[in-house]
Amino acid sequence: MRLRSLGTALAATAALLALPTLQPPAVAATDAAQAGCNTANAAQGRPATASSTESAGTPASAAFDGDTGTRWSSAFADPQWLRVDLGSVQDLCGIDLNWEAAYGKDFQLQSSTDGTNWTTLKTVTGGTGGTSSYAVSGSGRYVRINGTARATTYGYSLWEMAVHTGTTGVPPVQGGGDLGSNVIVVDPSTPNLQQKFDSVFAGQESNQFGSARYQFLMKPGTYNNINAQLGFYTSVSGLGLNPDDVQINGDITVDAGWFNGNATQNFWRSAENLAIRPVNGTDRWAVAQAAPFRRIHVQGGLNLAPNGYGWASGGYIADSKIDGTVGPYSQQQWYTRDSSVGGWTNGVWNMVFSGVQGAPATNFDSGPYTTLDNTPVSREKPFLYLDGSTYKVFVPAKRTNARGVSWPANAGSSLPLDQFYVVKPGATAATINQALAQGLNLLFTPGVYHLDRAIEVTRANTVVLGLGLATIVPDNGVDAMHVADVDGVKLAGFLIDAGSTNSDTLLRIGPAGSTADHSANPTTMQDVFVRIGGAGPGLATNSVVVNSNNVIIDHTWLWRADHGSGVGWNTNRADYGLRVNGNDVLATGLFVEHYNKYDVYWAGQRGRTIFFQNEKAYDVPNAAAITHDGIVGYAAYKVADSVTSHEAWGLGSYCNFTTDSSIVQAHGFQVPVNSGVKLHDILVISLGGKGQYAHVVNNTGAPTSGSDTIPSKITQFP
Repeated sequence: MRLRSLGTALAATAALLALPTLQPPAVAATDAAQAGCNTANAAQGRPATASSTESAGTPASAAFDGDTGTRWSSAFADPQWLRVDLGSVQDLCGIDLNWEAAYGKDFQLQSSTDGTNWTTLKTVTGGTGGTSSYAVSGSGRYVRINGTARATTYGYSLWEMAVHTGTTGVPPVQGGGDLGSNVIVVDPSTPNLQQKFDSVFAGQESNQFGSARYQFLMKPGTYNNINAQLGFYTSVSGLGLNPDDVQINGDITVDAGWFNGNATQNFWRSAENLAIRPVNGTDRWAVAQAAPFRRIHVQGGLNLAPNGYGWASGGYIADSKIDGTVGPYSQQQWYTRDSSVGGWTNGVWNMVFSGVQGAPATNFDSGPYTTLDNTPVSREKPFLYLDGSTYKVFVPAKRTNARGVSWPANAGSSLPLDQFYVVKPGATAATINQALAQGLNLLFTPGVYHLDRAIEVTRANTVVLGLGLATIVPDNGVDAMHVADVDGVKLAGFLIDAGSTNSDTLLRIGPAGSTADHSANPTTMQDVFVRIGGAGPGLATNSVVVNSNNVIIDHTWLWRADHGSGVGWNTNRADYGLRVNGNDVLATGLFVEHYNKYDVYWAGQRGRTIFFQNEKAYDVPNAAAITHDGIVGYAAYKVADSVTSHEAWGLGSYCNFTTDSSIVQAHGFQVPVNSGVKLHDILVISLGGKGQYAHVVNNTGAPTSGSDTIPSKITQFP
């Protein structure tokens, strides 16, 4: 019982005499009662917990025992909560509360699938106690009342709390399940394994704009005499917790035979989380953009050029260990992060390293290298793995001043697959959003997903992970995805393909005006790619807009197509690639190409970019079409005049004005001139003399000239 002074007790007794009864009758039938909403109390007798209890005689379980003579009561403080476990995800349609005299004035009724992340079903302010019934619509395994303001000086006190379930709302989305037909799970004993790789490659080698998508998942073990050639929209990943858990005595190969030895269009494929011992000592990974190489242990060397050393335009390595030498050879540019290499030979224009053990020293004044000892902030991409026979997703922890690989220490946490809605082709945006509202994460299986509304990611720490370059297409001019201004969302491994009706923004991270500090737990965007046109007409004013603070953009290719179907100055119009309005945003591995206006427009303070690769739009009809404010051409990378602090390393912009080669672009980069804005190792290049740059940054830097494809460089600005 409560311990009170005599005066307090007498005052309370007088107040209680005015109440009709200290123990109200059993809870009345809910006002939410409707066809399909059960009158039975699904919470009765279920396990219950609470933030606190007044005494051993008022436990949480007393509010769910069906006895209106027993009660739960809390400590005399705000806030407090009471939670019940229904045992499985249920469709929720009503909640009844039977208060004792000490009731809650302000509270929320909430549900959760995991007991950690909560969705508010109903908010009550100015509650009057007694017996109340509330209609709700949602689902969850856990239901709680979350009290924020008491009506009395005592705690919260409930005789009973009833939960009603039924089928009047939308049935709950179930987590987990199988991974679908285009996820190919193999182990060392899988029969005809080489044939499986060869069959997929035969269909995908040149299928640049097709709709087929594939993901190979390799169980832990040793695989002998395998050569997994990867074509378009094909990913191969190990299912171990560490790369060395999946040992391939063979090769993971990307070459360019399909394109006559030219690797500049080897896009949209990936290899992750496995070890390779190449047959001839060196693995070949001749890729262009959107082809990440992550968490790989190469027990030998790595060749980044195609057979015959034809053109190549890549690429990205992260969290990988290459025991031997990496040879980029004909690669024009490359970014390597938080890795270790046995050596690195040559390169063409722009090779950037951050946090790479064994990286060559900076020599940008005379060569292609820009090297930072550490990466200031990074978090590795989430990945699927097997814990025994159970699928889980590992979510690596944030690292600061990282150098070298993150494994085998593997700081982070694991999420079971039943906390993910496994999205398969045919899923609707409504179902996807319902799953998110329930507290589920998303695992997109390989496929193409047409959506009639934006995917709304509103919960902190949500993981949205794609397999096999899963592709999202917004129809009828909707946006593809919105992320709320919350902590720790992880977006990884998918492609957004613009629809034929103009979208305002394909991916928006944080609403306009976002102000929250996420430095302790930033949102990350990793291997998320955007395509405007190529597979057909595509239109979007903005590809990606980042309004939240502290976001990490780790490897993206935002591409307004220069070839394929539906390509033309206005046919696949897209004004801006990346717009950054949030503060303290970091980009590591930023590839943005061919936009009609600014490829990157950075308005947030204290932004940082490590490696930027750009080509200006090929199809500019004439200089007049891109003249603005007395300037010919929109900069590839524009820092807004209002910015007082910004820093970037290893930046390159190339022009190839195929429609009008007489165009002279004013500059590749435009920034305010002040002591807080610093650019390191910047270059511009005219590809074969198809147009030129007058300057590198603002009005500084020598012009490009002729057709020799020789960079014009600045090592430091200002």
